[in-house]
Amino acid sequence: MKKIIFISHGHPELSKGGAEVASWNLYKLLKEQGYNCLYIARTDGASHGGSTFSSRGEEVLFHTGMSDWFNLSTSHLKPLFTDLNELIAQFSPDVVHLHHYAHMGIELFPAIRKAAPKAKIVFTLHEFMAMCMHNGQMVKRETLKLCNKALPADCHKCFPSHSPGDFFLRKNYVLDQFSYVDEFVSPSDFLAKRYVEWGLPAEKVHVIENVLPNLEPAKPRVLNHGEKRTKLAFFGQVNPYKGLDILLKAISLLPEEVKEQIQLDIHGANLDIQTSEFKEKVEALLDDVADIVDLRGPYESEQLPSRMAECDWVVIPSIWWENSPVVIQEAIHLGRPLIGSNIGGMKEKIDGIAGLTFEARSAASLASTIVKAIEPEVFDYWHAKLANEQPAIDQHLKFINQLCNNQEV
Repeated sequence: MKKIIFISHGHPELSKGGAEVASWNLYKLLKEQGYNCLYIARTDGASHGGSTFSSRGEEVLFHTGMSDWFNLSTSHLKPLFTDLNELIAQFSPDVVHLHHYAHMGIELFPAIRKAAPKAKIVFTLHEFMAMCMHNGQMVKRETLKLCNKALPADCHKCFPSHSPGDFFLRKNYVLDQFSYVDEFVSPSDFLAKRYVEWGLPAEKVHVIENVLPNLEPAKPRVLNHGEKRTKLAFFGQVNPYKGLDILLKAISLLPEEVKEQIQLDIHGANLDIQTSEFKEKVEALLDDVADIVDLRGPYESEQLPSRMAECDWVVIPSIWWENSPVVIQEAIHLGRPLIGSNIGGMKEKIDGIAGLTFEARSAASLASTIVKAIEPEVFDYWHAKLANEQPAIDQHLKFINQLCNNQEV
């Protein structure tokens, strides 16, 4: 039986990020296919007696930390090169599949190679953290203007305490750690191209979408006579990058006759931990459309199908490039077309495929797109185009099988 270790920077039951969910879904798929899998998830929680590892069901929790966020590095070398080394060596994997190095240190890659010299190391890219110190967002720190490339001089302007030379050395250090990776996986072509332009070898980068659990499409909401498709929904974290402020402003710009019909449900949280400036901005916008917007709060994965079934359109107004937002896949599989920003992975996965796109960061463009989207025939057209198949499942299985059998991928 082939053995695979998954390593994530968080357990999906404790941390709801996209990388955690993606790694978990693939882990469960491969277990169902008969692979012997071990899931290791880094955690903030304290362990019993100060040990490096603890258990959560069949999974292993990895208690460690990262000390140098500039270089994505850790000074906690014993957990990596001794404790993790022993665990990996004992399991003796054919493949080690990483989904992040955050909170653990980019030295994970040489540590894994030392522990399992014959195993194939796979790393799935989920954002731009390796090339962008600004939380991997690829937007300017002060203005939030989009960055097209990670240039040392530009990075220095965002972080003046670090010279252009520091950023040059940072890039080379990260690429040196990445040299231990046998194959990279990117869930979007957009992200893959960015990383190849930045320095990853093109022949090692494979575009394969993330895997979802099986989701049954929900029937379209039944309309009353003369009613339009006016129920919109936002799913995700409430922070400056997700564009909720753009969406709220767009709602306020709608013609009065349209505004009277619109209902927007916001499914998400974390506004309370944002900067006071952003909180005040969003709260003021909410006051302007209070009779239209319903703050539904956070949700668990099992609640998603019923919540999404209540809406007509899912709106993704993110102001950064995004990679492959899982909500896009979820909406497609649950039978809900999307309205999304026309940049990055959102444009790649929505435009001409699953709904409408609008000019990113433009509330006016989003408002005019909403006016178009609420017409029932527009919804019907895009709803009919949605596909519930998951070709990524077969692609991942083929990819893993080739790696386990030392075949060229």
